[in-house]
Amino acid sequence: MRVFVTGASGYIGGSVAAALRAAGHQVVGLYRSAQKATQAQALGIEAAPGTLDDGALLARLAREADAVIHAADADHRAAVEAMLPALAGSGKAFIHTSGSSIVGDQAWGEPSGKTYDDDTPFVPGPGRAARVAVIQRVLAAARDGVRAVVVSPSLIYGPGRGAHRESIQIPRLVALAKKFGVARHVGRGENLWSNVHIDDLADLYLRILANAPGGASYFAENGESSMRQVCEAISRALGQGGRTQPMSRDEAIAEFGEGPAAYTYGSNSRVRATRARRELGWSPRHDSLLQTIG
Repeated sequence: MRVFVTGASGYIGGSVAAALRAAGHQVVGLYRSAQKATQAQALGIEAAPGTLDDGALLARLAREADAVIHAADADHRAAVEAMLPALAGSGKAFIHTSGSSIVGDQAWGEPSGKTYDDDTPFVPGPGRAARVAVIQRVLAAARDGVRAVVVSPSLIYGPGRGAHRESIQIPRLVALAKKFGVARHVGRGENLWSNVHIDDLADLYLRILANAPGGASYFAENGESSMRQVCEAISRALGQGGRTQPMSRDEAIAEFGEGPAAYTYGSNSRVRATRARRELGWSPRHDSLLQTIG
């Protein structure tokens, strides 16, 4: 199968592209720079120069592919609007990458007992309303003859398999611990995030590509940890004795930016990948986040 992957130079897209290649698929990736295109070609990926703002190019690459995996910028509605009409009536798969922060609260380090599976209704916070609107647009394309599917990973960890090896959340917490000499969390750090290993996530994409029905939406997770637990593990791994230190809301915003501070590092995002396990036989096999940190 010829698969067009946006974000193929990134952490998720690069890992998915590598998994597709290993499974025998042909991969076409979108690349903004000649350097990244060269890296892609070294990994056996056909490089198409362009950006998410090149609507006509996106439409052409989508039409020429047997399937599309959109793993770049969950908020870029124009890219979605360019590709979905190009696939209308084709029955081809369009797999859109979002994230479990769509159910995130603004708890600022406090815990929540609320969990969400794939069918739990929710109202997104103001910082995630546009992202959820893109999800709704993608799923609606199933009525237009597109096998449109959404996957929303939780906090992702583990080394990437493409050119981009590092995730976002954990490396930033590690950098913060090195900067201050102590691992730091927002408030008490009792807020909980589900998490998933990048290799297990890539396996889920392949299963979705092979078998998921149009209109389906899947969370991806394999357990959960509090941000305090994550920071304690980072502290031990760095030889800081497991010590952690709270950050105020203002400090967190200064370090991470307002959106990430509120919807990632300070929020609860507790999801259950019920549908992926039931429908696709997905069975994550890698060590937990805390075991991986060390």
